[in-house]
Amino acid sequence: MVTVNSIKGNLTLAKFLELPETKPANEYINGKIEQKPMPQGKHSILQRELTFAITIALKTQKIGQAFPELRCTFDGRSIVPDIAVFRQERIPRDNDGQVANSFQLPPDWIIEILSPQQSHSKVIRNILHSLDNGTQMGWLLDPEEFLIFVYYGDKSVQLFERPERILPVPEFAERLQLTVGEIFAWLKE
Repeated sequence: MVTVNSIKGNLTLAKFLELPETKPANEYINGKIEQKPMPQGKHSILQRELTFAITIALKTQKIGQAFPELRCTFDGRSIVPDIAVFRQERIPRDNDGQVANSFQLPPDWIIEILSPQQSHSKVIRNILHSLDNGTQMGWLLDPEEFLIFVYYGDKSVQLFERPERILPVPEFAERLQLTVGEIFAWLKE
């Protein structure tokens, strides 16, 4: 069995993908293994509720699905976004039509929730890398500051902090209408 401790020198993506999964997840970025921080209370609530809201808006109409903590491997990286949203027609399938275990493509929409002591730069780099590879939109939620940064496909960024502001979503997800206030109110329920 290949383990992190048994690998010496340069680590290839193929070798990384042979490693057993860990909790919290490891990511492969620029030839190095970087472990995500263990999610805490605020992170967990926001991830659960946002995944649920997206699922209600998209899955019933077979528009797409939200996947929490799904490994996405593409363009030399293997990352685990807090929420990866895929349009229905882009979800990889096994020969029998079931959802595949391996996602070798970027999500259509990437959502990250900042955890305490997590590097803003690392999270933003993963969002930008995804946008470089076809992701339509990225969200970065900061539960400590009650802010949401929205990253567009052209890499422009918009800050949302007023509670009544409706957040932009990718075109395929236009059925979903959430405000900044609604999202952060989940922390008080």
